[in-house]
Amino acid sequence: MSGPELCVGAVAVRDGSILLIRRGTPPGEGLWSVPGGRVQRGETLAAAVGRELREETGLDGYVGEAVGWTELIGRRRHYVVVDFWVAVESDAAPVAGTDASDAAWVALEDLERWDLVDGLLQFLIDHQVIPT
Repeated sequence: MSGPELCVGAVAVRDGSILLIRRGTPPGEGLWSVPGGRVQRGETLAAAVGRELREETGLDGYVGEAVGWTELIGRRRHYVVVDFWVAVESDAAPVAGTDASDAAWVALEDLERWDLVDGLLQFLIDHQVIPT
């Protein structure tokens, strides 16, 4: 296993819905997650969030404060993921791109019925993204 890889995620919530993408590549291929991915060398965390949002959904947004972070450790990978609040700039529908096979606004109350990547639902609950 190589050293930890720094990743970011975009938590965009609007009108009681959260923006999700279906991962088109491993890890988590076929499962739903917030838009995000690896931070490139020389890239700020905020710039990485904006880039991943555009690449995976075709949408632009304003990157705000960090929501929280998590670590995903597997046999071959160790990811440190920092998720940020994002305000999406337009009402346009998301369009899947790069390593996303689909993108959608999903009602927060419906998340338990979606095939989410491991740990996402609990992360959203723990960080008060999903109202309890």
